[in-house]
Amino acid sequence: MGQEARWFVVHTYSGYENRVKEDLEKSIENLGMQDTVLEVKYPTEEAIEVTATGKKKVVQRKVYPGYVMVKILVDTVEKERSDGGVSVEWVMNPRTWYVIRNTRGVTGFVGPGSKPVPLSDEEVTAMGVERIPIVLNIDVGEEVRVVSGPLENFIGRVEKLDPERQKVKLTVSMFGRETPVELDFVQVQKI
Repeated sequence: MGQEARWFVVHTYSGYENRVKEDLEKSIENLGMQDTVLEVKYPTEEAIEVTATGKKKVVQRKVYPGYVMVKILVDTVEKERSDGGVSVEWVMNPRTWYVIRNTRGVTGFVGPGSKPVPLSDEEVTAMGVERIPIVLNIDVGEEVRVVSGPLENFIGRVEKLDPERQKVKLTVSMFGRETPVELDFVQVQKI
């Protein structure tokens, strides 16, 4: 049995995301749980809003209204499956569950019943909660398969890798033409 930090999604009343985040951070600090609940956030994005006078202004808009993401240190338990394989389960400390669940404005964790389900690394990256750097074992000139998005199952040749932005530029053959596209690392797979 070990420990691992995992992201969980907490459902809140819509419009209470910031209040829940602040209340949760205060509770964590007051109860000395900083070593268990590592981070609380709700993803935002910049959007341009036009005011009544016609002026444009940049505002921060919540990407997932009604949800707050919480990074929690959980215990990992290996369980033997009926097919002989091993699966890993994440077990949250009951005190942590209680403090989060009973924060004003929280309606519950996302998951079946009262059992919170952690986000996978792919979901965390795709949702913009946290950037988990992906290391691709490919070089310029190699061919890769697109595994998600509108170009799924297309084969492309790598033209450029940008590890900083986690992007790859490919040339994909579409309708008999070579078309340049830029994709995220998570959208391609080495053949």
